Amino acid sequence: MSENTHPRDCKHLSMMTNTWAGHFNNTYLQLSQNFYTRQGPVPLKNPRLVTISPATCTLIDLPNTPATKTALTEICSGQTLWPGSQPLAMVYSGHQFGNYNPRLGDGRGLLLGEWVNARQEKWDLYLKGAGPTPYSRFGDGRAVLRSCIREFLASEAMHHLGIPTTRALCVTTSDTPVQRETLEAGSTLLRVAQSHIRFGHFEYFYFSAHNEKAKNRFNSLRELADYTIWQNFTDLTSAEPGTDAFYLGFFTEVIRRTATLIARWQAVGFAHGVMNTDNMSIIGDTFDYGPYGFMDNFDWHHICNHSDNYGRYAFSQQPEIGYWNCGKLAQALTPLFSDTRVIQQALENYPTIYTQTYLRLMLDKIGLIEQHPNDSEWIQELLQLLHDSHCDYTLFFRTLCDYPSDSACAALHQQAGNLTAWLNNYQERLRQNPIDDPTRQQRMKQVNPKFILRNYLAQQAITQAEQGNFQEIDNLMTVLTAPFTEHPGFEHYANEPPSWGKKLEVSCSS
Repeated sequence: MSENTHPRDCKHLSMMTNTWAGHFNNTYLQLSQNFYTRQGPVPLKNPRLVTISPATCTLIDLPNTPATKTALTEICSGQTLWPGSQPLAMVYSGHQFGNYNPRLGDGRGLLLGEWVNARQEKWDLYLKGAGPTPYSRFGDGRAVLRSCIREFLASEAMHHLGIPTTRALCVTTSDTPVQRETLEAGSTLLRVAQSHIRFGHFEYFYFSAHNEKAKNRFNSLRELADYTIWQNFTDLTSAEPGTDAFYLGFFTEVIRRTATLIARWQAVGFAHGVMNTDNMSIIGDTFDYGPYGFMDNFDWHHICNHSDNYGRYAFSQQPEIGYWNCGKLAQALTPLFSDTRVIQQALENYPTIYTQTYLRLMLDKIGLIEQHPNDSEWIQELLQLLHDSHCDYTLFFRTLCDYPSDSACAALHQQAGNLTAWLNNYQERLRQNPIDDPTRQQRMKQVNPKFILRNYLAQQAITQAEQGNFQEIDNLMTVLTAPFTEHPGFEHYANEPPSWGKKLEVSCSS
């Protein structure tokens, strides 16, 4: 759909949105035209609302009412535009499985604009599955129900685990057929985030500038960096714009956020599955949910992406890949610096930030306040025991919260085999802990979730949704939006998966 073609107007929608607090800014359109292509969504046939997130409604000041649901169904299916929005597809590039792809872009999604809520917070609204764009690369520009449900559940689950992430407002489905391995229902997801700028945006303008002969060929790169800083890093703007200090503060903060994010992934047992640079958020959010997975049985080398034939994005590789991706961003930013040594020095802070953050998170998981010199090795010893015994990662740490009760001790030995030596050391550390056991146990239960989004649970919800029953999504949201709570009556969602649930294969098409 060209920028001059629009979905039909909807009078009741205009009346409804006039009562919603907030407005669109559409600041991305202030950038040069080589940053995007303006166009509207291609409508879906006979759309239906699948699910909506009340928490995300609150985030952007939308009332969770039947009228809102009706309006969102029309917006997300492309039947009409949100009044004030000006949809566009962003252009970017990126390294995919280690190889540079010079032109990617929003191939199946549109940035509707930046919604500003009553608290003057800016939130991007992004429609995934909106139809083909100039960046679709022969694709149909559509999303299917299973992929939209997976992103919806994961986004909200990660947020309530305290991990930086994009959010999901709602999912719609339709009678529009979409061909994947089989014929599936065309669906959309409305994503909410504070930015949709990726590492790959900077790579695009860095590499494309090399093909230009003009003296100021890196102007677009500088324009993008300035825009990103003023939009999402306003606390760093004390330095004079355009100076090394200005851009160094920005890059240093990106390094910190990225290293911290991946440490949080590792601590909770989350594997992203496809950490291409075009899937890396510049603000440090978990971004572009595809073949992700929360680990069941702990495996250092777990590969959640069936398409990752060589294990590039295995669980154990995520910290190193994060560093590698930051290196590619550093390369893309070099034209902004008069002294490129400072950006390399900033990059070298990544391993220390990651290691210190991860150690602190793991000590929190086992309830220890004070850090000892050999704690990294001691925690690695525990994880090796979990790896060797194929222990369920989440269940083990939740059980550890009740240590040293007799039932917890028995369960831990049953789950992880011979833990005697490690637990003896742990008991000695607890004697030195500056808090008592009840306090320690309570703190541990606030960082070790009882409920995670296991792949088999997501698959059950998808299977029922494809048959028109969306209740299981709501059931999962009950536990995923309060994952540290006991939830009587929902305990089965915390169980180990059945044997079939451990053999599910998830690929990039998911």
